[in-house]
Amino acid sequence: TGLIFAIYMLGQKEKLVDGMTRLIYGFTEKRKANKIMKVATLTNKTFSKFISGQCVEAVILGTIIFVVCLLCGFPYALLIGVLTAVTALIPIFGALIACVVGAILIAITNPLQALIFVLVFVIIQQIEGNVIYPKVVGKSVGLSPLWTLLAITVGGNLFGVLGMLICLPLASVVYSLLRENVNKKLEKK
Repeated sequence: TGLIFAIYMLGQKEKLVDGMTRLIYGFTEKRKANKIMKVATLTNKTFSKFISGQCVEAVILGTIIFVVCLLCGFPYALLIGVLTAVTALIPIFGALIACVVGAILIAITNPLQALIFVLVFVIIQQIEGNVIYPKVVGKSVGLSPLWTLLAITVGGNLFGVLGMLICLPLASVVYSLLRENVNKKLEKK
């Protein structure tokens, strides 16, 4: 049901945006409506950049896994790289799925290589999660790696997987609005 609902919403997004805009301007004074629309536009841009950053990060991870598998002589390097890129879009469990499936594929031909693959995968995943992800996705939403890691950690601890997905873009929106207000106050002084 959720998927069907999402398809209908995407199909009628222009009508929905127009209706919401009219509703906001119809029931609030113009100054407040302008502020609401500004925040809504910023939120929309931030979430769009977040999704594109997630996709770029998934491609980077899949490429790294592919290259490392090739260099180590693991079988099915391309398949495992593509699988990793696709499953990297699934928070928390995506990497686990890619690692398990990759290890099973490699174990079919060489069980020892499968163990080495798991070790290499875990190392790459740690580097990706703590270095690459904060830089790529944080940059896409306009946050430094420090604030990116903080937003993901707090969001994940408070709200689980959903918090990890939503808190980073929301932190970026709050950061942008706060920065803008601070700059306005400093200009007045």
